[in-house]
Amino acid sequence: MLISVSEFFGRFHVVLVHLPIGILLLACGFQWLERKPKFSSLHVATRLAFFIGMLSAILSAATGYLLSLTGDYDESLLSKHKWLGISTALVSIGMYYLYRKPASIKTQSTASILLFLLIVFTGHLGGSLTHGSDYLTKSFSESADTVVRRKPIPNIQEAVVYADIIQPLLQTKCYGCHGKNKQKGKLRMDDTLRLMKGGKDGVVIIPGNAEKSEMVKRTSLPREDDDHMPPKEKPQLSGDQIALIHWWIASGASFDKKVKELNQPETITPVLLALQKSEQEKIIIPDIPAAPVAKADEAAIKKLKDKGAVVMPLSQSTNYLFVDFVTTRNFSDSEMHLLMPLKEQMIALKLGDTFITDSALQLISQFRNLMRLQLDHTKITDKGLAYLKSLVNLRYLNLVGTRVTAVGVMQLKVLKNLRSIYLYHTAVKKTEWNNLKVAFPKALIDSGGYTVPFLPTDTIEVKPPKTKQ
Repeated sequence: MLISVSEFFGRFHVVLVHLPIGILLLACGFQWLERKPKFSSLHVATRLAFFIGMLSAILSAATGYLLSLTGDYDESLLSKHKWLGISTALVSIGMYYLYRKPASIKTQSTASILLFLLIVFTGHLGGSLTHGSDYLTKSFSESADTVVRRKPIPNIQEAVVYADIIQPLLQTKCYGCHGKNKQKGKLRMDDTLRLMKGGKDGVVIIPGNAEKSEMVKRTSLPREDDDHMPPKEKPQLSGDQIALIHWWIASGASFDKKVKELNQPETITPVLLALQKSEQEKIIIPDIPAAPVAKADEAAIKKLKDKGAVVMPLSQSTNYLFVDFVTTRNFSDSEMHLLMPLKEQMIALKLGDTFITDSALQLISQFRNLMRLQLDHTKITDKGLAYLKSLVNLRYLNLVGTRVTAVGVMQLKVLKNLRSIYLYHTAVKKTEWNNLKVAFPKALIDSGGYTVPFLPTDTIEVKPPKTKQ
């Protein structure tokens, strides 16, 4: 892309601007030291430092002015930085001439203090233009871990697509160059109206047409391409994040619709589900059954998917499956027969927030390879838990928001592989927690206060046990 002569020379500002900062500060330091007799020999070096600092300040101010003509920065902040930079250059000229024609110590001291303050404030505003207005205080307001952590979404289907999913991506990857303080290509992305308006090269989002939208085109270019965004030296968008932006634009680029209101292709479903997980909630299944299992019936899988279920393999090297009803809530006992053809392959099942009752658990008792079972916010009771005693491989059980009691949970003591039981908002009494911990010495009995979603990404680290040769 061709650039103007003024913009070409203006870009040298970022190279030159550090010279006056360092050299003039050094000159001020020399000027203060030379008052002492043992440092009086610094006078010549001080004058030379002010001369070099003056030249670099003039060049920096000139190139900075040329760079300001591009219109890529916030006008208000830029104006303050520009005039302070020009003032710094003028005062540095004055300081040099004060040393050529010796002035009083008081005059020199006053001028050097003024120069020092100008350098500090001009540099601060320059940093604000480049890194944001809070770049100095950010380290005090954030933890030592500087990685931006995404806030987990309790229920992805109720999330507002732009506010909860897309905007956080733009904030961490795009606002640095296209935000309040800086607008490269005259594109500002932190304001929805300006985002849709686009920049000097036109609109970047065409609602309903992701392939022709400049935002998708540029993020999808090879990283080495000059037009790739974000710039190759900046933190990059992941493949999943690009897929989310593509999906949002292809779905109409709405700023107020929820996830459940948009069509969700099979490829985007696991990406959306992963947003529902926080690092603290990650639970890994340590292994999978050593015995191989036949491939599941494709027709049975299709019927489940038609009902809105997510059916995916546990890993690429096995036929074991997990089934998740997170995208549909109208699943009930009458439809449990759809799961039966997969009873041998199913290793994880999420039925939270569905309409199942104890009758469904009677069928689930036949899923002998099941390791993870999520039944939160369903109508199951202690009667249904009795059916689960046959699930000898069960490791994880989520009963949050159900009517089960400690007596019902005690029925599962026979499950020696059980490692996690989630019982928040159940009928278990506070006085009974210790008894449960004694009854399940190897299990985490969690009274939580939060939901623990089951996600596809929970299973990506599974490995089959080693077999003897």
